[in-house]
Amino acid sequence: MTSLATITFVIAALLVFVSLTQPAAERLHLPYTVLLAVLGVAIGGFSSAVLYIPLEALNAVAAPLANLPFSASVFLVVFLPILLFHASLTIDIREMAADAAPILLLAIVAVFVAALGVGFTLHLVAGVPLVVALLLGAIVATTDPAAVVGIFRDLGAPARLTRLVEGESLLNDAAAIVLFSVLLEMLTNGTSADITEGLMRFAGDFLGGIAFGFVGGRLFGAILPFLGGSRLAEVTLSLALPYLIYLTGEEVLQISGVVAVVSAGLTFSAIGRARLPPHNWAYLEQVWDQTGFWAGSLIFISASILTPKLMADFHLRDLWLLLVLIVAALVCRGLVLFGMLPILSALRLSQSVSNAFKLTITWGGLRGAVTLALALAVTENPLIDPAAQGLIAVLATGFVLWTLLVNGLTLRPLIRVLGLDRLSPVNQALRDKIVALSLAEVHDAVKETAEAYELPSDLAASLIGSGAGAAEEAALDSGLEAAITNRDQIMIGLVALANHERRLILAHHAQQTVSRPAIERLLRNTNLILDGAKAEGRLGYKHAARRALRFSSSFRLGHLLHRRLGIDWLLQRQISIRLETLLVRGLVVKELSRFNRQRLGPLLGERIVRLLGEIIAARSDATARAIEALRLQYPEHATALQRRFLKQTGLRLQLSLFGELFDEGLIGRELHDALSREHAAERRRTQVHHPLDLGLRTEDLIARVDVFSALNATDLKALARLFRSRLALPEETIIRKGDRGTQVFLISSGAVEVVLPHQNVRLGRGEFFGEMALLSGKRRQADVVSLGYCRLLVLTGTDFRRFLKARPEAKAEVYRIVRARTLMNERGLLPATPPASAERTFPPATAPAVGRE
Repeated sequence: MTSLATITFVIAALLVFVSLTQPAAERLHLPYTVLLAVLGVAIGGFSSAVLYIPLEALNAVAAPLANLPFSASVFLVVFLPILLFHASLTIDIREMAADAAPILLLAIVAVFVAALGVGFTLHLVAGVPLVVALLLGAIVATTDPAAVVGIFRDLGAPARLTRLVEGESLLNDAAAIVLFSVLLEMLTNGTSADITEGLMRFAGDFLGGIAFGFVGGRLFGAILPFLGGSRLAEVTLSLALPYLIYLTGEEVLQISGVVAVVSAGLTFSAIGRARLPPHNWAYLEQVWDQTGFWAGSLIFISASILTPKLMADFHLRDLWLLLVLIVAALVCRGLVLFGMLPILSALRLSQSVSNAFKLTITWGGLRGAVTLALALAVTENPLIDPAAQGLIAVLATGFVLWTLLVNGLTLRPLIRVLGLDRLSPVNQALRDKIVALSLAEVHDAVKETAEAYELPSDLAASLIGSGAGAAEEAALDSGLEAAITNRDQIMIGLVALANHERRLILAHHAQQTVSRPAIERLLRNTNLILDGAKAEGRLGYKHAARRALRFSSSFRLGHLLHRRLGIDWLLQRQISIRLETLLVRGLVVKELSRFNRQRLGPLLGERIVRLLGEIIAARSDATARAIEALRLQYPEHATALQRRFLKQTGLRLQLSLFGELFDEGLIGRELHDALSREHAAERRRTQVHHPLDLGLRTEDLIARVDVFSALNATDLKALARLFRSRLALPEETIIRKGDRGTQVFLISSGAVEVVLPHQNVRLGRGEFFGEMALLSGKRRQADVVSLGYCRLLVLTGTDFRRFLKARPEAKAEVYRIVRARTLMNERGLLPATPPASAERTFPPATAPAVGRE
């Protein structure tokens, strides 16, 4: 066969073996990678033995397997970027953040400890050259979590344990490969080990890879919106990213391409989850799960097939060296976990890790395909002494086989002995109550189904069991309150609320009823609320919820540019995003009330649900106040956003109806496609943003005030020139009760609240306040507080009196209106509060004078 045909044949054959191994591992209850390694070694040994049989046809089939047409560069360039990018893409970096300190300790510090410990031990005990020994230490420092994580999930091990192992392996491979590259260069150049120089090289490659990967991930994330929501295009882009990042980093920038791929994957994952619709992201994850499975399986079985070749130079003396290597690696790993990890907890850099977790992670440090690929790279390097090549190949391969066959096969019993396969008392109590509740619902559903289809009632009763009701009652009263403290129950409820809130926001994202920037901000704030609930319970949840309503740094920057330089586009954009996020947040929080009553009520009890309801009500009120402040400030824009939201909701329901009619066979493919195209065109039209007007001309604002309604155009312009701009910050007190009236205020943009003894009156854009105290000479009768960033136009009493003195006719008319309003106010003819309307600003005369001072 030709070379290309040989490679194709080998890949096809290996995929057949992989497909057969997966179900076999499940039936035998063995770790998949362990069984795959055994199969690979068997294939390599058997195919090599077959070559000695003088049958040409048989040799033609066995030869490609015995002498794989793959080099180490194929493993490192073709398979490794895919493997690392898939691992980083499927990890939620936000969940890893809580355990960042122990993960970094295991991923970076442990690599150095293993390399130094193994290297110096072999150098001192067996006389292995130091650089060779250190290189071997770096090779065996890589870990493979596939088998370990599979065992964890089969046994139901704690999620934090899985997170620690996955996070360690992701960054561990990157750090070990960088260290391997530095030591390999020292060995090929014939230089002695210089720890300082090595550390400098490591830091430069590692940090450079992180920075380049972050920039690359952000750049590719910025391209996503321009792909038009095409799932195929998005997956194709994600497939190109790891190779472009890896090769550019390694070949052009001379930094670690491996670290860059990991950094790009984490960045792309964080951005993509918010920028891609949920169904598109789910599709991308499914494709990458399959691609990652292929890459991981091919690299593992290929490296395992090469095991007999790597072990060709094995001698009995190597058993002693392998034993030294195993003990040194295990001691170094235990030193990091049992010696260094408690220091992090003492310094409050991380939560404490139990001894059971430490022992499991120590014993679960399996090695795999990456270790074998690095050992193969050493054997293919002509600049390395053949004796060193053979030593590294034999010891690295033997160490991999030891960890897979000994550690891997005994890890499952160890987890059971340590009790990590059992639920905690809290989760066990929750489990009992959830099962009881589900049984009650299933009982009712089965009974209704039997009645609907006229099935025998005794058949339904036999499926549920006559004692189901008693069992349910027993489970419901099984001591949930005794097993879980009030604080824990509240935390469980708050975490459930935050998770449900995130799902509701993702549902809006899937329906495309909210803009992409608003979705990103909603998800970011909701994640902070979830993290706050997990870390600090009720206080953390409330604090994060309040922070979600604050003005963002982008909003503050936009306001600064608008105020200082007259640049409006950023402020317009941020106001639009803020109003959209508040509207969606308000809808979601209302939905949380229903979820709290219907779903959490039966689980946590009436008292806890009442407390959670109070927290939700406080959030709802705060969100409503923030929405009202913006609605007063920009009523037309608020109405336009609400109209667009309802329009898009209607379009989504219409599209669902088209799909149902097609599935039911009532319309054909051609008609369905035509309706879908019309729907897409209409949806694009509704996604056009309504322009945001930041304010009105001063003359137009003044003309709306009844006190100045008699002024002609010339007098209005003259009066407008006397106003001076002032910025009021959120919650700033503009007027204090009891002060003398020396200024009158015109709201150009923003909203204020007049604080009265029995009620508060809100005033929005285009309204005056403070004029009655100025013109009547009375003291202020109420506080006036800004509800947000508020641009005011201020007129001093001196300027206003000078203006009226020069215009006797205007002065007479102004004071006539003031006297009339004062008389109406004294007779109680004015309404207590201005009428609410989102379509127009309020005439100033609709509010009582006492409420406007």
